[in-house]
Amino acid sequence: MKKTLIAREQECARLQKCLESDRSELVTIYGRRRVGKTYLVDEFFNQKYDFTCVGVHRGTKAVQLRNFAKQLKRAMGTKTMPKFADWMDAFDAMEDYLASLPEGRKKVVFIDEMPWMDSGKSDFVMALENFWNGWAARRRDIVMIATGSASSWMVEKIEENEGGLHARVTCRLHLKQFSLGETEEYLRSRGCRWDRYQMMQCYMVMGGVPYYLSLLDVKQSVAQNIDRLFFEEKAELKNEFDDLYNALFKYAERYISIVTMLYDNRKGLTREEINRLYAYPDDNLTKIIRNLVQCDFVKETAQYNKGVKAVLYRLTDFFTIFHLKFMKENLSGNEAWWQDNMQSAQVLAWCGLAFERICEGHIRQMKRALGISGIATETSAWRKAKDSAGKGAQIDLIIKRADRTIHLCEMKFSTNKFTISDAYEDDLRERQAVFEQTEKAREAVVHTFVTTYGVKDGMHRSIVHSEVTMDDLFAE
Repeated sequence: MKKTLIAREQECARLQKCLESDRSELVTIYGRRRVGKTYLVDEFFNQKYDFTCVGVHRGTKAVQLRNFAKQLKRAMGTKTMPKFADWMDAFDAMEDYLASLPEGRKKVVFIDEMPWMDSGKSDFVMALENFWNGWAARRRDIVMIATGSASSWMVEKIEENEGGLHARVTCRLHLKQFSLGETEEYLRSRGCRWDRYQMMQCYMVMGGVPYYLSLLDVKQSVAQNIDRLFFEEKAELKNEFDDLYNALFKYAERYISIVTMLYDNRKGLTREEINRLYAYPDDNLTKIIRNLVQCDFVKETAQYNKGVKAVLYRLTDFFTIFHLKFMKENLSGNEAWWQDNMQSAQVLAWCGLAFERICEGHIRQMKRALGISGIATETSAWRKAKDSAGKGAQIDLIIKRADRTIHLCEMKFSTNKFTISDAYEDDLRERQAVFEQTEKAREAVVHTFVTTYGVKDGMHRSIVHSEVTMDDLFAE
């Protein structure tokens, strides 16, 4: 693996295995836009392909075929560009070209943004099925790599294909964002000297999306970077939200309505609750939600001791949360808005939500810090509906252990050690009692605090059974 690749060891190992296998390999790589799918493939193969082509966003079938023909002409080294009536012609021509190459090595075909090629009433998938089943799969020397930011298309049309491509994918890679620790590794490799608190602030804004991280000027502070990338007049990420959703989804406004709905209900919504709030008369709501989950914008969270229908959907994409909180209606024109407002109540409230999402995305690191990595666990959330007096209860993260211990996790962002007040301790004890009574819990129920710098010593600290700090979340 090249040194320029950070945190992609497993993916590179699997690609290497495909190169060394004794069969043809059909590889799918999907994940959120900007997560580095193309970069991973280009770096691993050093951009040396027998054939490569990138789909044209919103291109017609004619445009896609012409682009494919142009790339095939370049690969073949001919002067005349072929003309294709349909995708069957195009794949037949690629088949003839690959068959003419020397034997004794794998031939690598890289189709980037494959979903874009399947435009309109296209015969693309049928032609791909015919190419793979009728020719490539019967050989031992083809590696075809398909990537796509439209994860739903990749899953539905390729991985869960019920036709000719059924069970044909030999290697499936879901490329995730960097974790906090991987983000630190990436930033350190660029000479960044920020401390972990600053890196976490950066993560709260843009998550572990490699492309966004590549735009950072590590010689500036985090606050300066945020203003430069989001609030200056020609800021590079000022229009990224619309570009992102429109590039990924047809009828992007419907997807945006869902993520906005989930942003407004930070604790999460069930499928039934989303359906009641959804404004569009659309029978594809299930597909829209599934697409958002597969593109890593939304996460499914189980509810404690409840079935699949009670799953909560939560908005987890940091960039989307940041945009909806600070940029959607920010018309101030202040190019230093973040530096001027970074200590405001508005920003600190956002920090609380973003920190919760970080914790929920770093369960493995939390388990390691708690010394329970080897114990089977289930994670969930818990809600108790309001009673006649208007009182309800909510626990955002529960870790239930197989050894009969339940962690009620309190995730608290703080600029210093977190202080537990008298009233807060009373609330925690009351909520624990309601949880134990409602769920008839016979396990040991304990409070675990996940904070930036730990919990301050004091008379109320005795309620804390165990702690996880920001440094623990950076561990790999």
